[in-house]
Amino acid sequence: MTTSDYKKAFKQLNAKPIKKLKYIKFNQPKERSCGRALRKCRNCGRNGGHINKYGLHLCRQCFREMALGLGFKKYS
Repeated sequence: MTTSDYKKAFKQLNAKPIKKLKYIKFNQPKERSCGRALRKCRNCGRNGGHINKYGLHLCRQCFREMALGLGFKKYS
């Protein structure tokens, strides 16, 4: 369940505070402390193919687009 879906249900549950608390307890997104889901691309938000080196925090696709502007050279 995405964060936006999680918050949409509040409209219906505002009239029932006890059920709302139970809904929040079991359906809120989990806070991540480590792993793949914690690191996202700064540009597009993807999780996969993440380049964390040098503090870039970009996915490989965004890195390819921005590499020349960041000062990286392509060697073939």
